[in-house]
Order: sequence, then structure tokens, then C-alpha cells
Amino acid sequence: MRKVYVDMTAEFDETGTIMPKYFRYENGIVYKIDRVLSIQKRAALKTGGAGLRYTCRIKNRDKYIFLEENRWFVETDK
Repeated sequence: MRKVYVDMTAEFDETGTIMPKYFRYENGIVYKIDRVLSIQKRAALKTGGAGLRYTCRIKNRDKYIFLEENRWFVETDK
């Protein structure tokens, strides 16, 4: 498992919460985040690092996306 840093498009809501909308993966494919299911302060246990963990629904699958300081990453098996 490894960390892949991604380009993220996100919005701030009226309370200041950051909501991710789209990200560009390292191969150039852009993924739309269909829904944010939860936001929690967590560590990325499989790849290291800590920050906000967003549990997101993308193409009918749940995926963790992390905001670590000022950078976004996803965990991948590849």
C-alpha cells in the first residue's frame, strides 16, 4: 500500500468545513466525489501520516481520502 498525492478541487461551506469535490489521480484521470460520508481526525495506518480522513463515495465505492496539512492523498494497492 502506498500514498498517492492528488490534485483536489474542494469547497468551503459556510462553517468553514472543507468539502472535496473532484481529484486528479496520478494517471490524469479525474474522479468525482459523489458524497462525503464522514470526516474524522485519523491516522493513515496503512501508509503513515495523519490528518483529516474523509470517507467518500466514488462510483458506488467507499474510499478514504486524507487531508494531511495542506496536501491531499489517497491510499492505493498499486
